[in-house]
Amino acid sequence: MGFADDHLIPLADAGLGNSAYLVDLGDGRALAMDASRDLRALRRAAEQRGLRVAYAADTHLHADFLSGALQLAHDDDATVLASAAGQRAFPHRGLADGDEMDLGGLTLRALATPGHTDEHLSFLLLDGSRELGVFTGGSLIVGSAARTDLLGAARTEELARAQFHSLRRLAELPDQVAVWPTHGAGSFCSAPPGAERTTTVGAQKRTNLLLAAPDEDTFVRRLMGGLGSCPAYFHRLAEANRRGPAVLDAAPGLPALGTAEVRSLLGHGGQLVDVRPMADFAAGHIPGAVSVPLRDQFATWLGWLLPDDTPLVFVTAPGQDLTELVWQALKIGYERLAGHLPIATWTAEGGEQQSIELLTADRIGDRPVLDIRQTSEHAAGHIPGAVAVELGELPARGDEAPAGAVVHCGHGERAMTAASLLQRAGHHGLAVLAGGPGDWAKATGRDLEEGA
Repeated sequence: MGFADDHLIPLADAGLGNSAYLVDLGDGRALAMDASRDLRALRRAAEQRGLRVAYAADTHLHADFLSGALQLAHDDDATVLASAAGQRAFPHRGLADGDEMDLGGLTLRALATPGHTDEHLSFLLLDGSRELGVFTGGSLIVGSAARTDLLGAARTEELARAQFHSLRRLAELPDQVAVWPTHGAGSFCSAPPGAERTTTVGAQKRTNLLLAAPDEDTFVRRLMGGLGSCPAYFHRLAEANRRGPAVLDAAPGLPALGTAEVRSLLGHGGQLVDVRPMADFAAGHIPGAVSVPLRDQFATWLGWLLPDDTPLVFVTAPGQDLTELVWQALKIGYERLAGHLPIATWTAEGGEQQSIELLTADRIGDRPVLDIRQTSEHAAGHIPGAVAVELGELPARGDEAPAGAVVHCGHGERAMTAASLLQRAGHHGLAVLAGGPGDWAKATGRDLEEGA
């Protein structure tokens, strides 16, 4: 059994595609690495081992979630470890390249690895002189490197070149050194698909196309060529993490609201988010509501499509996990959660409803098709003639949607979100494909097209 088997507990967030880590230091204390504000899984893991979090480290100013480090400092008296260059506005141990932290038997060494962000650090974990593994954050990740465009287009190439040198520095570590990244499959930080979330330096030297680039210019072209779109909230959370997220005494509740309260909130700028399954939304929903089903990816699409500065009312079905809903919102900085409206309350009082047709692939016929998947998904295979507009861009490009379109994604949830946005903007006669382009190909016996 190796160190990782006995002492390292990876904690994956399937929705955001990220991993935090809890390191058992062997004396009842633990190190938390890149923990998010939603500390439920980390708390369970620590309690199972009887651990107190003594250190909370962040590799960088995260853009895709609020850090839990400050909460751990408050709750556990943990020492926060982070880059001095990040200029965080709360008490922490600021580290620079080469600085070491004695964890009581193990040592954590800071390595400057800018690229994903300016102040990015990787943390090398050592047992004496033996390198056990390196927490690489958004630098070297499985099969790639994290995106370099979060500080704006004007700096993307500069940071990509910094990322080149950071990856080369990490590749100089011994082949057997474990690599423990933050970003993984499902993350919008340029992580490629795949089941593996950890790796080794040697494995990446053999398989990572960026590390295989023969020179810096080739690396930059490959990295920048793979940058897709990212959620809108990415551009505000880094600063929120620099200032420090608000410490929570407890998770806020989500009170049940009546119809009159909801109408008043909507009249004062509030917005409706319907978190029920897509089939329930299709059958009947409150006019103006945006469909964002409560599932692993809920936080991503909430943060991409809804404002964070207006009260949100969530339309719910019986039995839905309101605690999960609240934590998914809180971890990306959404705190104006007015409450939830059980759909039964609305219907019992005769509230008006709309519907959206849900179609199987064999019923599309010759209707126009709107593909709202990511550009890379569309290019990999799409229904011939489909108009492509990514879901994240739809609020600004809704006029490109064909009249009476059948909207589709990979399974239907994102498409229902898109249809709800279009319906709210005044589009009529919409339908959503229950399934994806593969279902269409199977139903029609026709081939999908590839390419942009």
